[in-house]
Amino acid sequence: MQFKNPEIFYLFFLLIIPILVHLFQLQKFVKVAFTNVAFLQQIVQQNRRSSRIKKWLILTCRLLLFSSILFAFSQPYFSNKEFSKKQHNFIYLDNSLSTGATGEKGKLLQVAAQEIINSASASNTYTLQTNTNFYKNLSKEELKEVLLDIKNTSKSIDFKSIYLKISEPIPHKTKTLTNNIYISDFQNKKHLEFTNVTPPFSIIQLKPSIKNNISIDSVFVSDKKNNTTTVKAVIKNQGDAKYNIPIALHNKTKLISKQSFSIQKDSNQIIEFKLQNQSEFNGKISITFSDTFTFDNSFFFTLKKPKKINVLIIGNNAEYLKKIYPKEEFNYSFSSLQNTNYNSISNQNLIVLSELKSIPKILSNRLYEFAKNGGNIVLIPSSKIDTNSYNNFLTKLNIGVVKNQLKNNLKITEINFNHPLLKNVFVKKVTNFQYPTVNSYLSFDTSLGYQILTFENNLPFIQEFSISNGKLFLVASNLDKENSNFTNSPLIVPIFYNFAQSSFNSSTIFYRTNTKNTIDVEVKMNKDDVLSIANTKNKFIPLQRQYQKKTSLITDNQLKKNGFYYILKNKDTLETIAFNYPKSESNLNFMDVAAIRNTNKNINISDSIASFFNQLNKKNEVHWLWKWFLSLAIVSLLLEILILKFYKT
Repeated sequence: MQFKNPEIFYLFFLLIIPILVHLFQLQKFVKVAFTNVAFLQQIVQQNRRSSRIKKWLILTCRLLLFSSILFAFSQPYFSNKEFSKKQHNFIYLDNSLSTGATGEKGKLLQVAAQEIINSASASNTYTLQTNTNFYKNLSKEELKEVLLDIKNTSKSIDFKSIYLKISEPIPHKTKTLTNNIYISDFQNKKHLEFTNVTPPFSIIQLKPSIKNNISIDSVFVSDKKNNTTTVKAVIKNQGDAKYNIPIALHNKTKLISKQSFSIQKDSNQIIEFKLQNQSEFNGKISITFSDTFTFDNSFFFTLKKPKKINVLIIGNNAEYLKKIYPKEEFNYSFSSLQNTNYNSISNQNLIVLSELKSIPKILSNRLYEFAKNGGNIVLIPSSKIDTNSYNNFLTKLNIGVVKNQLKNNLKITEINFNHPLLKNVFVKKVTNFQYPTVNSYLSFDTSLGYQILTFENNLPFIQEFSISNGKLFLVASNLDKENSNFTNSPLIVPIFYNFAQSSFNSSTIFYRTNTKNTIDVEVKMNKDDVLSIANTKNKFIPLQRQYQKKTSLITDNQLKKNGFYYILKNKDTLETIAFNYPKSESNLNFMDVAAIRNTNKNINISDSIASFFNQLNKKNEVHWLWKWFLSLAIVSLLLEILILKFYKT
């Protein structure tokens, strides 16, 4: 038993008053002469004994009356928590795209939101975390308004972020009891995420009723000829084999092609579409099929004439460079050091300093300005360099100096597969390739660069340095065949090709939402001009950087819906880009939460939202007892009245 007002019990000392009255009550007896004294003495003894019992009964009733009144005013109750402590519930509700699947009662997210509304207690406060928003200290009515308006989103949130929110201190924590509730379908989650969680919390898993899904995984162009382009769509099937699935290709709203296909159980299949070449094609591929997820049955992409990247070679016009930068994709130009047009440097995207013996000061200054405006530079040293001119150039770029020129046969053994230049080049990490070698190389006393390829002695062969808004790719050795066989290695093509591609991030055929993307737009901008991105419903200004000949747009979490978007300068459309949802949202990979019981004792698993809140409300229910004590006081008063009226001495 607990008491809301325990200070009332200090008044119990007042009960001594009726006791004192009872003990020290003085009565004067009048003596009356009576002939038969023996008989009179017997009557007096009986009357005194009977009167004493009556007084004790009255005292007991009065003490019981006053005690019951005091207990009633102290407001006693039975509960699993103190009445003074408020109940606060932290709820994480997963509103990712996968929770738009259908369960036994309907759409998982909407059913979960409605069950929370129906089961939540009005006496509690709530904090709600979703993938997109954070709502703090809500009443039940405020929580209801938020949940009725909740929508699925492509944005995801990791458990660490939720855990940090759970661990945040609560105001007046000593007077607050907190329940942490994690509601999700646990798509793509792993048990390890929940092993070292300290705050206790409850898990409720949302389960889709259908366990089959077909999705358009990606789209790519495989062949582009003079008149036709071959577009291939990768279809992913999870679950049983499916037959005669309709698939259609549209250019905006115009139907271009329609066919059907069948796909085997748990497999991928490529569907081809032949297109007539056009200056611009805004494509949408759609599948007509009812499965677990519907958001992945459409895929958007754009085809346009690619912008050629300007590449300038200064120095040695090596044959391998001509092959890496074909005229179909690049505006390739070459100039000797003596004939270099310095005014043309600002028009380039990539400049390769190919085995220059020295770097003049005027060239050094122009290259520094070029890098400040977002240009990329590749420095391939000569076998015989003017160390002072090289050091002046590297010092101006705040990189360092040439330390030594060493003659030593070394293998290039380490590949940084995580570097952006190589991230999508290899299907898997290669460890047994034929190592390229060099006979002589430069060692640099430099600030720490981002290593791309490394010698067997751990010195860098190719490393990247950030210079203001541009980049310098520093090669440690000249690449002529007498010194190195690197030009015969399969590594040279993707690395040097991506040197140029990274200098201008022209828009690809599609992007993913909820992913950081950099898009370069070749446009002349005034000082106060800004570019915006819009679709038919929304418009926003992304983070952007203006350079001399281009503007880089950086998108992150602003784009949450798939479809076509337009890059705008004022009201003019500069480019159309396509966004699709992350393909991880299409996975039917759901964690078995029952296995968490054995990994963390702080985690409680519930079968449903309704049963969890019913147990919680029942556990925290307060059973008031003051009415019973008030009834006891009334009974005590009635007993005293009856004793006074009917008990005869």
